[in-house]
Formats: sequence, structure tokens, C-alpha cells
Amino acid sequence: MNDLPAMRPSFSPSAVAAACVLFALSPCDLHAQDVELHGYVDLRFVLPADETGWTDGGLGKSRHGGGGGVAAKFGGAVLAATWHPTAALVAVAEVQYPTGEHSRLDVLDAYVRYRPVSLTPWRWSAKLGAFFPPVSLENDNVGWTSPWTLTPSAIDSWVGEELRTIGAEYRFEHRGSAGTFAGGAAAFVSNDPAGELIATRGWSLGDLTSGLSSSLREPDAFAPLTDTPAPIGYRPFDEIDHRIGWYAHLGWESPTYGKIALLRYDNRADPTAYEHYRAREVFAWHTRFWSLGAQTRIGDLVLIAQALDGSTAFEPAPGLYLDTKLHAGFVLAGWDRGAWRPALRVDLFSLHQLPDFLSDPLSEHGHAITAALNWRPNERLRLTGEWLRIDSTRDQRTQQGIPPHQLDEQLQFSLRFLF
Repeated sequence: MNDLPAMRPSFSPSAVAAACVLFALSPCDLHAQDVELHGYVDLRFVLPADETGWTDGGLGKSRHGGGGGVAAKFGGAVLAATWHPTAALVAVAEVQYPTGEHSRLDVLDAYVRYRPVSLTPWRWSAKLGAFFPPVSLENDNVGWTSPWTLTPSAIDSWVGEELRTIGAEYRFEHRGSAGTFAGGAAAFVSNDPAGELIATRGWSLGDLTSGLSSSLREPDAFAPLTDTPAPIGYRPFDEIDHRIGWYAHLGWESPTYGKIALLRYDNRADPTAYEHYRAREVFAWHTRFWSLGAQTRIGDLVLIAQALDGSTAFEPAPGLYLDTKLHAGFVLAGWDRGAWRPALRVDLFSLHQLPDFLSDPLSEHGHAITAALNWRPNERLRLTGEWLRIDSTRDQRTQQGIPPHQLDEQLQFSLRFLF
């Protein structure tokens, strides 16, 4: 994830997020009993896929690639702090130390939320800072991780890499006898380049989540198109065009039937705007999509399904509007009973770059199967074995001298110590 040397942006999202938290809470007295600290340290044993992964400049779809035998790796660490200075106010911050050649501490999210006590069925809240948009139905554990698998779906792998809300959100909910109806909207800045990685590399499945000051590496095969020597990269959380993006969501949740969630996301980026970063032009990508997800429970069986449909576009020259259509979805089944928690997920994904007259459009299609077995003997330890199989076809691979169709298989065993 952090394979490129970090360069300090003129506008630092992580600094702004931290400042929001500190400013909002500075008038309050800090009491130790109001602070909760959680986190984890992860150790891995990995049998990587044969194809070189994206963090090393390749077009592989899994986090670990390049072949070789079983290797012990550091899987990363996260520290999350939650402070409740009052009954209505909460401050949250998460920092991570990811694995990688240039690993360093970075902020995942940091925000304050105000939710006054309500004595009626209606309740509202407001959030300010940097936080994940409410897309995922999988990743609701500390450090934006999943309780079911080590590797998120293709949808949530992309969200963790390129999307973050740096702004404000308003949310409302109505609690009734049949369930809770909720909705909200947010306005945000500093996510203009989001879309570049998925357009130039395609979908992937990996659990590397970008910190707010991360630089992301792109495939070396993309370097000739930018007239820049590899490696090339960009910062996903920069402000380029000074436009405000937005998302809005609606949902319904019932203890009997489960929940359903609908979201519309649009960063409103100007596809002609760009900034200079590492001797090249990094454009703002107009990224917008619909996301629809549902979750239900049948006895001990938990079922989750989600679909995403959208596009991301930029205009590197007048009249050359390159629009990449994005489609992905998954179904996950997990058994939630006792210390053992097996899970099985099937992903489908594709993208298609327009206009069709391009000589080498960056398009692809594929599917993936993830099987995981989790064991939680106590609250402090989680052991997970995971098998990931990704079958994909992407014509861009011919630029690296390999067939467009590849089969990536990855095995992982994780020892995660939680606190």
C-alpha cells in the first residue's frame, strides 16, 4: 500500500481530521474512565499467488503475489480510541501501522459525533471529521476489518483503498415497533483522485487500507501512458478542484428480518482538473455509484449480499472523456455460533472503459471465491485460515508479457491478538 515515499501535501486530510477532534473536545475535561482503547496486532503465514501484486507494480488481484513458498509476515496493527466526554458527544480516532516497505503510522479515521438523547421515536446525529462512507456491510470491526474474512470483498477492498469522507454527515432515524428507518447525507472534500487506481489497475481483493496521508502505487504497465518512469503513484485524499462532493443513504433494519441499505455517492470532481505530483499530472476523477446491500439471519446462518454500479471518469485532453464503468457484487454466508465461525463468499466484478474506439481499453471481468474459518477461543485471540481464488481476464496484462486470463490463488493463516 505505502510502496512510494511519502510526500507531504499542502493540504493534509489527517491533520484536519485530528484538528476537528481536538477542537471539538478541548473545552472538556478528560477522564480516564471515559476513554476506551481497542486494537489488534496481526501476524500472518502466507502462501502468495503467482502473479505479481499491485503493491509491487503488477496486475495481480490478491494482496500477496509473486510466488514463492510459505512466508511469515507482519499483518499490521491498529489502535482505536473512543472518548465519551458527555452522553451526547463521542470522539473516535483510529491509527494503523500497516505492513509494507515504507510502513509508518497513519490515521485511518478521526471524527466527532454529536447525538443528543431523544425521548421520542425520532433521533438525529451529526458527524464531523474523516470517516468511511457507509458502504460496507462486512467491515464493522476495529480498524475497518471484517469479522468473517481476512480479505474483504472487491467492493470493500476498493472502498478501503480510495474512499474516505472528509467532511460532515447528518443522520436521522425513526425507531418503530417493526424496525428502524434511517437515512442521512454528507458533504465532503479531498477525495478527488478516487477512481484512478481502480481504473488503471482494475478490481482487487486485499485488506490493505489506506491511511489519510497514503501514497498508492499504480501498475507499472500504466507508466508509459503517463510518459513517466515507474513506479508511479498518487495520493487518493487530495483536494484538486475545490468542489464539494456528497452522498446520501437510506436504510431499514428489523430484529426479525435483518437490514437493507441504499446509498448514492458522487464526489463531483471536475475531470479536467489536475495537480502535479511526482513529475506528472494527477487528475480529479469524477466518481459516482449506487450501492445496494442487505443482510439477514436464519438461525445461526448470516447472509450478506451487496451490489455496486457506477463509473469513474477523467478528461486528460479536451474532448477525450475516458469513462470507466464499474460493476461488482458479492454474496457471503457465515455461521455465527460459538467459538468457530466459518464463512464463504462469492464475488463478481467487471469494468469497461469508454469510448469503445480506444485501441487498448482498460477493461476486465472476473469472479472470486473466499473461504475462511475463524476460531475465537477467547476475546483476546482470533485465529483465521483463508483460501482466496480469483479468476480474472484483463487485456492490460499483455503489456507485461503475460496472458490476459490469470488465476490467482492465495492461502493465509492469521494470528490476531486483540485488546
